[in-house]
Amino acid sequence: MDYDVVVAGGGPVGLFLAGELRLGGASVLVVERLAEVDVTIKAGGINTAGAVALYRRGMLPELAEAWERNRWRLQAFLGDRGADAPRTPPKFAGHFAGIMMRGDLFDGSDPAFADIGPADQVGLGVPQAELERILAARAERLGVEVRRGVELTGFDVTDDTVTVRLGTSETVRAGWLVGCDGGRSTVRKLAGFDFPGTEPEITGYQAVVEMSGGERLGAGWNTTDVGTYVNGPFPGRILTVEFDGPPADRSAPITAEEIQAALRRVSGVPEVTVHEVHSSTRFTDNARQASTYRKGRVLLAGDAAHVHSPFGGQGLNLGLGDAMNLGWKLAAVVRGRAPEALLDSYTGERHPVGAWVLDWTRAQIAVMRPDRHARALRRVVTDLALTRDGTTYLVKQISGVWQHYDLPGEHPLTGRSAPDLEFSDGTRLGDRLHGGRAVLFDLADDPKLRARAEGYGDRVDVVGATCPGRPELTGLLVRPDGFVAWAADGNDDLGDDLDDALTRWFVTTAG
Repeated sequence: MDYDVVVAGGGPVGLFLAGELRLGGASVLVVERLAEVDVTIKAGGINTAGAVALYRRGMLPELAEAWERNRWRLQAFLGDRGADAPRTPPKFAGHFAGIMMRGDLFDGSDPAFADIGPADQVGLGVPQAELERILAARAERLGVEVRRGVELTGFDVTDDTVTVRLGTSETVRAGWLVGCDGGRSTVRKLAGFDFPGTEPEITGYQAVVEMSGGERLGAGWNTTDVGTYVNGPFPGRILTVEFDGPPADRSAPITAEEIQAALRRVSGVPEVTVHEVHSSTRFTDNARQASTYRKGRVLLAGDAAHVHSPFGGQGLNLGLGDAMNLGWKLAAVVRGRAPEALLDSYTGERHPVGAWVLDWTRAQIAVMRPDRHARALRRVVTDLALTRDGTTYLVKQISGVWQHYDLPGEHPLTGRSAPDLEFSDGTRLGDRLHGGRAVLFDLADDPKLRARAEGYGDRVDVVGATCPGRPELTGLLVRPDGFVAWAADGNDDLGDDLDDALTRWFVTTAG
């Protein structure tokens, strides 16, 4: 083999996955058709779940720096929202169909937000292009080979090999291929993955432009008789949505005249004129999801596995979660530390999360339609969103803290993202996950617990610690992706539960 894994697509998801694979000991080649980082305006930030994943890999300082560089844009936007709007960025924020969440109505004492740790301070306001640069630098530090300006053109799969053909006329032999190559994924199409879903009904534009005559444009999100438009959060950034069906050709170049016409139609401001386009993209609400994320030695992650409208900012975060879940599992299989059957849990765990995101975006489209029924529904949803319970519910969904996996075990933490426990030595749980390994936390100095982890030393770290803030916890087994595989309280009998969890996730191939 030339490489253990070839990753097609060098955006944030592909780069993050490549780093996860390297942490697990796999050799990785990333091929990306674009020669440079894509600066097209796309996702404007990451949610709490995305920030926590990156924090667990030691990237919190870089995220915090990026957040500070972009904070002024969000502050300027919120400053234009009226006297009742918060004047500083709320701890968790976002919108549902353009209905903005007021930070002063959010109930931060909700148990879903307990023990998140410092990552919740840096999620909002890190643009996708900036995140891609951070992840590219990380991949380089980890020894990932990234070839830019190189496109995957085809591949052949046997029982034990994937031979990848590149646009440079080269062929590369690998054990596995992962498509992280976007919504129109070449890998997905050539491998023959089913991709069912719902047809689009909108055409949207997002752009950064130079314009004049926009003084009458409303700030922030605006609904009109035609559709929706957004002005901000920084000068020249606009977004339009029209419910007139999908564009005739999504790949055609986007002109200033095209964006201007859409903005005039939706806003009803005829004098607004677009002089220059710095960055632009078309989008629709096409909502589709691969029936499975794996076919033999070919897997999908990110937009290659699921597409939907951008509303609510879920797409980038969903892809980062895919990469965090798949990376350690595929690396374990590659290095002979786990059987191929472990990969079945990738689709099993991530597919339900993706299905929820698709429905979340479909619901927003329903509330954004310009017909009278939808506008009546929007008024009801807005009233609910402006209550304490409504805001807290919506922010929980937007932030991703609700996400969990259906894992065996009775403890309420099992299957959930691990709480970022603070230990008596001043460290936190997230600090112990930087290396991408599983960790068994012995929180009660229990030699019987540690003895059960013997024989897993090359796969599971054992850490003795005390946690004054959660004295009831005596033990915690955390997978490399930060999700709890087993937990115990007080004098719980360890029984077979810990053995079952260790075997389920970390048994060797010879097992």
